[in-house]
Amino acid sequence: MSDSPEPVPADPVLPPPTASPLARAQADAPPDDHTVPALRTDDLTKRFGDKTAVDAASLVVPTGSFYGLVGPNGAGKTTFLSMVTGLLRPDAGTAQVHGIDVWRDPIAAKRQLGNLADGVRLFDRLTGEQLITYTAMMFSVPREDIAPRVADLLALMDLEDAAGKIVADYSAGMTKKVALACALVHAPRLLVLDEPFEAVDPVSAANIEDVLRSYTASGGTIIVSSHSMDLVQRMCDHVAIMANGRVLTAGTVADVRGEMSLQDRFLSLVGGRHYSEGPSWLRPS
Repeated sequence: MSDSPEPVPADPVLPPPTASPLARAQADAPPDDHTVPALRTDDLTKRFGDKTAVDAASLVVPTGSFYGLVGPNGAGKTTFLSMVTGLLRPDAGTAQVHGIDVWRDPIAAKRQLGNLADGVRLFDRLTGEQLITYTAMMFSVPREDIAPRVADLLALMDLEDAAGKIVADYSAGMTKKVALACALVHAPRLLVLDEPFEAVDPVSAANIEDVLRSYTASGGTIIVSSHSMDLVQRMCDHVAIMANGRVLTAGTVADVRGEMSLQDRFLSLVGGRHYSEGPSWLRPS
């Protein structure tokens, strides 16, 4: 009889947790070189006739950051974002996404981008499911991944019940959500969001916030334009303040606001605050 010890049974090998197709796609993407900014603009300029909408705007967005872009109406935020995403050609200056020049190599640059643009028309005679599927096909998502990703996104945006309805019949909030789903379907490295929570209900907004935090935590970069200082201060780690087409200040949220709230710092830079009780006829007698 052998005196050798009984073999110790190996620990059971547990299957890895199931990840969504989007999460798997992001995990399989090549690692980011964090020395290369997710976005870099140098002297980006756009004029419409005699009006300069964006005036030599230079900005560096670090890879992996959640970057807020704030400014009053007419500050040039949407024009700036339209140029960096390839929707609007600048009159001067350059924009690079992960080192790729947006206007010299637009196809390669746009592969890196997910864009939720303000005011861009969707193919709204398609159903929500068809629209997300079509977008995935345009970005050459592997065929076997398309249906699972679309299902994930419809569930994430709480659009499952509306998947078979044409987008033209969606509410403003539902349209915003299906557009965001289209921006996410190819698992981009840089996500550019212009007012992503406008007209979105609070429950959906909270779900979307969770997704965006997970996205940056796994190495993605987000630029979000918003009028909500509370949202930017709560979610963003970097912020740039624009007014009159110029970047007035940029950096980490803590550095930009200093000893002030972000709202007060914003007002101190852009001005325009009027302290008034209003006319006497507005006060109830």
